[in-house]
Amino acid sequence: MASQKPHLLVTNDDGITSPGLLALKDALVEVGHVTVLAPNHNWSASGHVKTMHKPLRVDEVTLVDGTPALTTDGAPSDAVALAFLGIVERPIDMVVSGINRGANLGHDVTYSGTVTAAMEGAIAGVPAVAVSLNSHTHEDFSVAGRFAARLVRQVLARGLLEGILLNINVPPLSADQIAGALVTRMGLRIYRDELVRRLDPRGRPYYWIGGPPPTGVEEEGTDIWAVAHGYISVTPIQLDLTAHNMLSTLQGWDLAL
Repeated sequence: MASQKPHLLVTNDDGITSPGLLALKDALVEVGHVTVLAPNHNWSASGHVKTMHKPLRVDEVTLVDGTPALTTDGAPSDAVALAFLGIVERPIDMVVSGINRGANLGHDVTYSGTVTAAMEGAIAGVPAVAVSLNSHTHEDFSVAGRFAARLVRQVLARGLLEGILLNINVPPLSADQIAGALVTRMGLRIYRDELVRRLDPRGRPYYWIGGPPPTGVEEEGTDIWAVAHGYISVTPIQLDLTAHNMLSTLQGWDLAL
């Protein structure tokens, strides 16, 4: 019966009209009951946001295939929070975020609206998965969608430890070109940001953070290496950011007032 299907909340950071969102929704309807609640515009590199300085709006919309959905002027993490706070009445069993245009590898996870939306799901106490395609131009999201559906089925069956989410990155390749899937650790991203200075019509300076796309260290075992070599990377991420190996060292410091 449909009522027995798991309830999946789908969101993203590319916005409600993104083809990656539609592809993810289409892939997951065979897995469970899907509710879409996504931002009304692009929030790429928004990070983990909780909007508390202004009211948030939620509107009913229709996706291009006629599916009803919800959209908000808040960030991706706001969308997930709103769902759990009561905008979505039916209990949510899992959060799936994506499919993002562009990879979220290494330290990208701290900037990524895609990943931090999944983090908000983990904070709410449900399993969560973020899915990204390593391309800004590749238009075929079908491989990433099929893999996401397969992984979501396994997460629903096996569960995840509390405070853990999965970050998935898929190369822009056809199914027969994919080398496989690897469980990976976060790699080292290399950012080459540049400060672009300009003047507005009144002569006041303003700034863009620009520069070429990031690269990364292709160390075997990392998400960066896996995607560069044609593998889908599956990286478990934990919310606990404590550097446990530093605890005993810090305890030996003189911290008395």
